[in-house]
Amino acid sequence: MPLLQRWRQAISKMSSASPSRFAVLVFTSIIFLWSLLLTLPISSADGTPTRYLDALFTAVSTICVTGLSTVDMSTHWSPFGNVVIFLGIEVGAIGVLTLASILGSVVTRKLGLRQRLIAASDGNALRLHRGAVSESQAVRLGEIGGMLATVALSLIIIETIIALFILPVFWASDLVTHWWDAVSYSFYYSASAFTNTGFAPNPGGVPEFADNGWFLGCLAAATFLGSLGFPVLFSLVRWARDRSKRPGVHVKLTLAATLVLFVLGALTLWLLESGNSDTFGSRTPIEGLLGGSFLSVMARSGGFSTIDIDAMNDSSLLVLDALMFVGGGSASTAGGIKVTTLAVLFLAAVAEARGSSDLQLFRRRIPHDVLRLAIAVALWGAMVVGVSSILVMSLSGAGMREAIFDTISAFATVGLSTGLTESTTPAAQLVLAVTMWLGRVGTVTMAAAVASSERKQLYRLPEERIIVG
Repeated sequence: MPLLQRWRQAISKMSSASPSRFAVLVFTSIIFLWSLLLTLPISSADGTPTRYLDALFTAVSTICVTGLSTVDMSTHWSPFGNVVIFLGIEVGAIGVLTLASILGSVVTRKLGLRQRLIAASDGNALRLHRGAVSESQAVRLGEIGGMLATVALSLIIIETIIALFILPVFWASDLVTHWWDAVSYSFYYSASAFTNTGFAPNPGGVPEFADNGWFLGCLAAATFLGSLGFPVLFSLVRWARDRSKRPGVHVKLTLAATLVLFVLGALTLWLLESGNSDTFGSRTPIEGLLGGSFLSVMARSGGFSTIDIDAMNDSSLLVLDALMFVGGGSASTAGGIKVTTLAVLFLAAVAEARGSSDLQLFRRRIPHDVLRLAIAVALWGAMVVGVSSILVMSLSGAGMREAIFDTISAFATVGLSTGLTESTTPAAQLVLAVTMWLGRVGTVTMAAAVASSERKQLYRLPEERIIVG
């Protein structure tokens, strides 16, 4: 048997036996490949090999679309290194299980049922459920091929449009001396915003454009679209083409929860920082509100900021912690436990307060296995953040304020930092790198594992209530 055919059979067998494990293997392999590319002398601006820890941290941050860094992203990397990072951002934005599905379809030369299930579970972990799964959701199983096309096309079309919108900003600025620099900066910022990464290619970063509402608005729009999730974008495009295919509960809940968190975050950040002269206190009320709105969007996983995060009040950092931990929509370029997870937990609390046995929304009943999945994801996220924060504090000597903020930023793949990430010890940086990896693949694989672990029992044990609360 030819070696290539054996390799294909081995990959096909692995993806069928454990899709989640196969996805993690693919994703992690890509990270290590990118880390090796970034260690090459050609990747650095001065032509010397980059320290492997810095290369690995950058690779993890790139493929996990986080935006945290241990080096100056605008000056450390050469044009070749920036191309590697740009491509890594695009690869990481696709998603863990979607990447595995694409690789599986390439190897087996077809998008079979197993590849469709893997890709579908990236947007809905209940697809790996052993029982029946309702087809009345954002993306049906038969539409996975179209959803994968939507992922690719949205990356190309949205990023190109945003790049063209912000191109005049760079042409009119003093930051570039050649037209190709303006083009490269525009596409770099556009990709970094839509994929919710937060890397900036120019020295000074986004604060250089703090007074340019057009530029900040374009970045915020790209970040917002990227945080909604590809299933939501696919469903909205499908609805725009055929009005009979109305968006489902998932789409409505994602949009509603996203808008509520955005408005509450913007108003809260503006009010809390209105008296801080180092942030929004020195601005007019309108400018302060716009600054709070921009930061509210970026806290959902964007990672850009026009102010010094470390100069913010403790109360404001706590609000940012909460926004970052929640993150964006499912199967999006954003991280966190996802807005629908928070919404389901909130609906459960409301139902319990009302004495209702069902979770109801938009004239639909939410199954209890969805609630179990939401609880598992939230607890997983809290556990990772708690353990990582303790390790960072013990390994670096950092205070709780900075350690918790940067740890949540790493877990939720946001990229905002108090400055701790770049200045902390190598051991703490390694912990943050692992936290980024867990934040990107952990919630997906945890959800998939819980959804696929249900086993039928022929008997039920006697019931006995315990005291809670």
